[in-house]
Amino acid sequence: MILELQDLHAGYRRLEILHGLSMRVDRGEIVSLIGANGAGKTTTLRAIHGLVATTGGRIVFDGHEVQKMRAHQIVRSGLVHVSQDRALFGDLQVVENLEMGAYTQSRSTVRSSLDEVYELFPILAERRTQRADTMSGGQQQMLAIGRAMMARPTCLTLDEPSVGLAPNLVAQVLEAIKRIRDTGVTVLIVEQNASQALAISDRAYVIESGSIVLEGTGSELADDPRVREAYLGV
Repeated sequence: MILELQDLHAGYRRLEILHGLSMRVDRGEIVSLIGANGAGKTTTLRAIHGLVATTGGRIVFDGHEVQKMRAHQIVRSGLVHVSQDRALFGDLQVVENLEMGAYTQSRSTVRSSLDEVYELFPILAERRTQRADTMSGGQQQMLAIGRAMMARPTCLTLDEPSVGLAPNLVAQVLEAIKRIRDTGVTVLIVEQNASQALAISDRAYVIESGSIVLEGTGSELADDPRVREAYLGV
């Protein structure tokens, strides 16, 4: 196991969003967290990365509690996040955005990291001098994931990577996530496109009102009548 949330409580000011949430991510897995809007998916990821205050429970990553770490320390530990808004530097070139992702790494590793990202997303090599804000939505998502990979994560979390993308681009991004897992990086993905997420996941959780209500393998949840009715439109 590489990441575990134990009886986690978190939220914004006096508004608690997560009510004793518990889940785990084993090393080398793709795990998805699915649920309706407002269920607490994004809050879960933000709590993991120190962007939302926790009021109870534990977050354990690679044997260490991370609640008291600063965000940059969490990145240095190998736990890296791609937010839903991508947070790119629009007036910078593709290669400059990628290099920004390597700020926790030594300069000697930047070249090899760039080569690995370009192999993962060849379009970024072709567009390396293009401004980020002139790229398509799918290319921007690839850039956001590529920038996160520049930090050399052992565990990558992604918040709604398919949001706003055409179906063919969704397939490309999810295929890239599988390739990332194949390089040895563990992946936790929050996704509203439940069918696509479950199709690539080793295991998955369903969150409702800030608590986990179902868990199982990706295929088990895809076949569960409750999931099919509530999230797959069947």
